[in-house]
Amino acid sequence: MTLRSLRPRALAAVSLSTVAALTLAACGSSDDSGSDSDSASGSTRTVKTAMGDVKVKEAPERVVVLDTAELDSALTLGVKPVGATHADVTSGFLNYLPKDQVAGIEDVGQMMTPNLEAIAALKPDLILTSKVRHGDKYAELSEIAPTVMTENTGYPWKENFQVHAEALGKEAEAEMVADGYADHVADVTKALGGKEKVAATEVNMVRFVEGADIRIYGKKNYIATILADVGLGRPAITDKAKDGFSYDVSPEKIDLADADVVFHSTYGDPKKAKETQTTGSGLWKNMDAVKNGKVFAVDDQLWIQGIGYTAADKILGELHKSLAK
Repeated sequence: MTLRSLRPRALAAVSLSTVAALTLAACGSSDDSGSDSDSASGSTRTVKTAMGDVKVKEAPERVVVLDTAELDSALTLGVKPVGATHADVTSGFLNYLPKDQVAGIEDVGQMMTPNLEAIAALKPDLILTSKVRHGDKYAELSEIAPTVMTENTGYPWKENFQVHAEALGKEAEAEMVADGYADHVADVTKALGGKEKVAATEVNMVRFVEGADIRIYGKKNYIATILADVGLGRPAITDKAKDGFSYDVSPEKIDLADADVVFHSTYGDPKKAKETQTTGSGLWKNMDAVKNGKVFAVDDQLWIQGIGYTAADKILGELHKSLAK
C-alpha cells in the first residue's frame, strides 16, 4: 500500500474541510454575526478544568489560545482563534499549520509571556491554555474572559483535546477527529506489516536542544503516544527516562540512543544544540541505525512542538513513509 493510497482512505472520516463545513457558522473569527441571540439568551455550559468548574458560552466566537496544543486543537475543530501566542521559532506560528488557517490570527506575544493587554483588546469570550504554562496568570486571564486550563500539556494531549472540544462546543466534531485518527493509525500499522512486525521494530526519538543535553525521549510524551498507537517497539533505554519524559545524555553517550530506527530533531541552532558535533562523531556513525540507513531527521515543530491531531496526522504519514523504506 502506497502513501498516496493510504492517506485519502484513512482521512475520509476526519477531513478538516468536512469539520469546517459542519461548523462554519461558529468559526471563531472577528465576524460577530449571529452573536446577538447568544448574548441575549446568555446560554452557557460548565466545563471541568484544572482550576475548577468554568462557565463558558455555548458557542464561543472570539477565542484566544496561549499554547501550540490549543492552537492545533482549535484549528482541527474548525475554529480560527482571534489571537494566539507564538512559539519560540522564527516562523512564529508553527510551520506545519497551513498558512491560510493561521492568516489573520493576532499574535499576542511569546508563549510563556503573553501580552495581557493585547489579549484583552481582542475582547475574547474564551481563553484556552494549561496550568503548567500559565497557572500563575489564571486570575488575570479570568478577568479578561472565561479561561479553560488543562493540568498539563504533551503526554495527555488526547484528553486535553476533549476539554478543548467541550469548551468550544465541538464534541461531535472531536469524535470525528478521534475516529479518523484511529483509522489512520490502523492503516499505518497494517501497511507496515501488521502488529507483530511493527512491535518487533524498536524506535527511538532523539532531540538536540540548544542550551541543554541531548534528549532520548521516553514513553510519556506526545511523540511517544503516537509511536505507541502504531504499536512500535521502544528500546530499554526509554525506561530510564526521568518521569517517563526523557533520558538526557551528552554527545559522548549518544550511542545509548541506538535502535532499529532513530528519528531526530533539533530545537535551536544545530551547532549550539550539539547536533553538528554529535552526528559527525564516530559514536553516531557506528550506531546500527546509522549504518543501516535507518536514521531520519524530522521537523521539530511538527514532531515535538505541535501536540495535536493535525500534527499527529502528518506524523503518521511521515512514519509510514520512513519505515516502509
